[in-house]
Amino acid sequence: MFLLLFEQSPLAAVALLVGALVGIVLHEASHAYSAYLLGDDTAYRMGRVTLNPASHLDPLGSLLIVLAGFGWGRPVPVQPAKMRGGVWGPVAVAFAGPTANLAIVALCAILIRLEPFQGQLVLFSILGVAFVNALLFVFNLIPIPPLDGSKVLFPFLPRSLDGFVSFMNQYGPQILLVIFLLTFLPGGSYVLGFLLAPVRPLLLLFGIPPLLG
Repeated sequence: MFLLLFEQSPLAAVALLVGALVGIVLHEASHAYSAYLLGDDTAYRMGRVTLNPASHLDPLGSLLIVLAGFGWGRPVPVQPAKMRGGVWGPVAVAFAGPTANLAIVALCAILIRLEPFQGQLVLFSILGVAFVNALLFVFNLIPIPPLDGSKVLFPFLPRSLDGFVSFMNQYGPQILLVIFLLTFLPGGSYVLGFLLAPVRPLLLLFGIPPLLG
């Protein structure tokens, strides 16, 4: 995806890649730091409470971002039993990652209104970073394991849905893979498009013109 985009618009490709790099690193670092603040030092002892990209980028996930337009960072290990706050501890840690992406979108909304950032190239780059991080915010809150949305929602579902939760925890990754594979089929992009529909309204809410569309 990015290779094809680079042929058509190198600036757009670089802006989106930078946005993905910044978004993934801050997303994972926020998981690690919030867990540490709540008493779980597992990620801290593994060197994940850092902004060093090498600590958070997964080689295969990064390669797929360049080739296919989707990928992942290295998951942050957490031990809920070590956290303070009961059920709210793990929920807060799960929500910390998307919150970091939303904070980046908010920062971009401020920057595009400042005079030093009104140059065409700089402005376009900021829009790319904002777009990718809005995408990461919405995507990670989809309630399908192992995405953060499931960790935020599932603890509050009634016990009568335990079977559903178990099914989703077991088959969530396969469901996500099918959703992505469908995008390569005629008309198959509608499912992912529906799940990511809030991206554009989110950008407009912050007064950011969508980079794409």
